[in-house]
Amino acid sequence: MASSPSASSPPPPTGAQSDRVALLECNIDDMTGEALGYAMDRLLAEGALDVWFVPIQMKKNRPGVLLAVLCAEERAAHLRAVLLRETSTLGVRWQIVERQVAERRFERVETPYGSVRVKIKVLDGQAVSAKPEYDDCAGLARRLGVPLADVLEAATAAAVPLVGTARRTTGR
Repeated sequence: MASSPSASSPPPPTGAQSDRVALLECNIDDMTGEALGYAMDRLLAEGALDVWFVPIQMKKNRPGVLLAVLCAEERAAHLRAVLLRETSTLGVRWQIVERQVAERRFERVETPYGSVRVKIKVLDGQAVSAKPEYDDCAGLARRLGVPLADVLEAATAAAVPLVGTARRTTGR
């Protein structure tokens, strides 16, 4: 549910953009995990920004899931149709919500295992966190036959100098 900031709320950080997105939801208690995974894949392929499941307790004491989809407003009608087609739900709830999104940039760091992309979160012109891209780390771990944790640790350590730095103006 979107709410307006109170008079005592700090202003949003510069570089954090506000926008409106649609939140679609439905409750499901009669699909397999595999079928839910397929529905998630379809929703993401059709333009969902994010898809997630939350365990819930439904009527008659049945366990179920809340399937939630975040999408651009202009994709909402199409993704509601995907939900109705690809799941057993009989109905979809939706609302338009506001969100604030931090600026981000990508950098590459070198590790003993190879190059890894790192996502940098930027607030007020400063890098405040860095997270190695999982796919890069997993690919290196598989290719080199080393534990994923080792590659993640090396990439995280290589990204430390990027945190606290001012925003770069290079076109990366």
